[in-house]
Amino acid sequence: MSAETLHRSATEVLASWKTVSESDESLRHTMLAFLGSAPLGCLREHAPGHITASSLVLDESGCHVLLTLHPRVGRWIQLGGHCEATDETVVDAALREACEESGIPDLRIDAELLSAHTHAITCSLGQPTRHLDLRFLVRARPDAHIVRSSESTDLRWWPVDALPPDAEKSTIDHLVHLAGLR
Repeated sequence: MSAETLHRSATEVLASWKTVSESDESLRHTMLAFLGSAPLGCLREHAPGHITASSLVLDESGCHVLLTLHPRVGRWIQLGGHCEATDETVVDAALREACEESGIPDLRIDAELLSAHTHAITCSLGQPTRHLDLRFLVRARPDAHIVRSSESTDLRWWPVDALPPDAEKSTIDHLVHLAGLR
């Protein structure tokens, strides 16, 4: 468990990502180049930018997606966040974040990268930075009980075909499509 294992796992996940578009392929190469130049690029302390890990959490049927109303972003988004030095891999980071933010202890994650995204943000560093987000598909058991964490203003299951108006709709729609639900 170290910056090195996180870095190695992020590199491996991106290297094996089967992209579906030219823009995804370009982003894949950009992220690999970033990691090639940033040995600490998976840790939030890397101020110019850092890898983050997110989860598209679906119920077992795939009919509902779990979204958080993020206090800093101000919109409904997928669960996720920063990698920690205690995470062995980026998959571990995505699963940890999903469990922490949902309160669901026994989520199941697909270790294959679902998608990636990059965005400018002022995160917990308090200064502008860039998140290079690796996104994974996660499933919850049918009777999963959610518990909102202190990192969220609200937390709810939404039908995949009836997302809230203030959701990052294009992102969620894209993720749901990639998950094979549309």
